[in-house]
Amino acid sequence: MPISPEYREFVAELLAPLGPIGIRNMFGGAGVYYGGVMFGLIADETLYFKVDDDNRGDFENAGKGPFTYEGKTGRRLVMAYYEVPEELFDEAEELRRWARKAIDAALKADRAKPPARRRSGEAPRGVRRR
Repeated sequence: MPISPEYREFVAELLAPLGPIGIRNMFGGAGVYYGGVMFGLIADETLYFKVDDDNRGDFENAGKGPFTYEGKTGRRLVMAYYEVPEELFDEAEELRRWARKAIDAALKADRAKPPARRRSGEAPRGVRRR
């Protein structure tokens, strides 16, 4: 299901104070980017944020789970993006705090990739990029 322009604008406005946020179409949904690294996902008018061991508990404590989809083989695939609790949309500063944690998770995951696959353009500490 395509994302409405209104929902896309709603998310962009809420996250704008974080800095250079971009939203790009992908696979019927959209990716939410900060500095070239995807930290959010929009699917079916629902916002998901990137999780890792540092912020997954926040989502689980709020009763939210991961984004899943059916792969080509019919198997259910689980992604490291969890649904953002709806009550955060009424608490803009708290939503941005959760978004900052998601950005941190996305940047850590990006730094763990081999240099050729990184999106952020940052090399891990101690590694020089040529």
